[in-house]
Amino acid sequence: MKRVLYTLIAILAMLPLTACHEQVEWDNDPYGNFDALWTILDEHYCFFAYKDVDWNEVRAKYRAKLHDGITNRELFDLCSDMLKELKDGHTNLISALDVSRYWIWEQYPANYDERLIDEHYLNFNYRKASGIKYHILDNNFAYMYYGDFSITIGDGNLDVIFSNIATSDGLVIDVRSNGGGYLTNVETLVGRFIDERTYAGSIQHKTGTGHNEFSEPYDYYFEPAHGRVHYNKPIVVLTNRGSFSATNNFVSIMKSLPNVTIVGDTTGGGCGLPFNSELPNGWSVRFSAAPITGPDGKLTEFGVEPDVKVDMTQDDIASGKDSILEKAFEILQQKRTNS
Repeated sequence: MKRVLYTLIAILAMLPLTACHEQVEWDNDPYGNFDALWTILDEHYCFFAYKDVDWNEVRAKYRAKLHDGITNRELFDLCSDMLKELKDGHTNLISALDVSRYWIWEQYPANYDERLIDEHYLNFNYRKASGIKYHILDNNFAYMYYGDFSITIGDGNLDVIFSNIATSDGLVIDVRSNGGGYLTNVETLVGRFIDERTYAGSIQHKTGTGHNEFSEPYDYYFEPAHGRVHYNKPIVVLTNRGSFSATNNFVSIMKSLPNVTIVGDTTGGGCGLPFNSELPNGWSVRFSAAPITGPDGKLTEFGVEPDVKVDMTQDDIASGKDSILEKAFEILQQKRTNS
């Protein structure tokens, strides 16, 4: 079974998410655009029950604020506030005026400082390939930072990376403040840390307009990268609230592997596969339409908890230390001592 996740995403992408609007034409006025937006979410959003959101109550609350003289800016802000009731980083209203957002990581400590690591740990001396920054540190632990799952990972580049760090005694994979990207890159990277077909989770899609009308789960698995360079030594993955979407998925899968420890803060969540639709006035809406569970069968919409919770302290930052990275070194050192 090769690239199963590719196939599942392709199938879901072909589902008719706008079928209801082939029968209903909304007026291009404030009331019509509001009702179109509310209905699109009502029929296709996937986390109403999980988040215990009364969408009818939300409609009544915000529709009562509409009036004939409302401006486009006011309408956009009103609709944005309504979408924020879902507490979903994958749900955005997009127009020339603005892009609405609910990004949980803005409410928490950053717990990551790239300059601090570059200066005090890497000494501005590192290699970079496929968007991955890496180096073997003086303690003989390898450090790898991947800041964007939208940057395609090349198999040849990964072979070079893992060949270059093969002599290290352990690996730190830093995905703090990685806002996500393509799940296919998650599959490519995880394939370097597994030696057998590994259960990664399941995906569902909506089968009707009811809030609880879903297909049976489609289980999906990751295959090891056959014939490629692997890394099977102890691994610590560093996370913060900015580890969102595809990164959240990556962390949930890595957490299930026996040689991996997750250190840092709870990830930012975002386990719904996003889809798009359009309002009569041309504004587009992006929203979670297909829930993805992790290997433990649980939804991680609100994040994946670390195995070891650590926050960066101001004292450490002032002295050029990364508290989360230092904890990773402690864990890897203990594993090295016990091996």
